[in-house]
Amino acid sequence: MPAHTPSDPQSALIAEQLRHSIDLLRAEIDQLKSAQEHAAQLAENRLVALETTGRDHESRIRLLTEGVTQFKVWSGLASGGSSLVSLVALIRAWLVP
Repeated sequence: MPAHTPSDPQSALIAEQLRHSIDLLRAEIDQLKSAQEHAAQLAENRLVALETTGRDHESRIRLLTEGVTQFKVWSGLASGGSSLVSLVALIRAWLVP
C-alpha cells in the first residue's frame, strides 16, 4: 500500500490539518480586510471633518477681514469728515472778517 493514498490515515490527517490551516488563514485575511476598511472609513471621516473645519475657519476669517475693512473705511470717512469740517472752518475764518 503506497504512503500517499487517500485511505492512508496519516495523509488524511495532514490533509485535514492543511484545510484547517487554510481556513484559519482565510479568517485572518478577512479580519485584516475588515480592519483595513474600518481604518479607511475613520480616515475618510477625519478628512471630511478637517475639510469642514477648514472651510468654516476660512469663512470666519473672510467675514472678520470684511468687518475690519468696513471699520477702516468708516473710520477714514469719519476722520476725513472732521478734517473737511476743520478745513472749511479755517477757510471761513480767513474769508470772513
